[in-house]
Amino acid sequence: MIHAADVREWRDLAVVDTEAHKIGVLEAVYVDTTTDEPAMATVRTGLPTRRRLMFVPLDDAIVGPDYLKVAYAKALVKTAPSIGTDDVLPAADEAAIFKHYGLPYEPGTAGERQLARR
Repeated sequence: MIHAADVREWRDLAVVDTEAHKIGVLEAVYVDTTTDEPAMATVRTGLPTRRRLMFVPLDDAIVGPDYLKVAYAKALVKTAPSIGTDDVLPAADEAAIFKHYGLPYEPGTAGERQLARR
């Protein structure tokens, strides 16, 4: 299990897929608001003038000395919902990220967000 206390050390790690293909660079980690454990990461991709932050789940992720290996193929991550590098994830867009990866989306009972940026 990956612990929330470790995520500060991950920024700027290379993010690779199951075949060790580089997807991009880790920008931020989002925790599940019910458990406070890491749930999603944003990966910085693209050319310097056209950068985007792609979302990828952290379930079964492995942290190495200079990389974060995610359990999803590069092609799937590259087509995931994204935001601009200076943007904030709108609450209404959270469900689309989970749907893209075939994961259940479970907001709080009063409609609270499931993800919070760390």
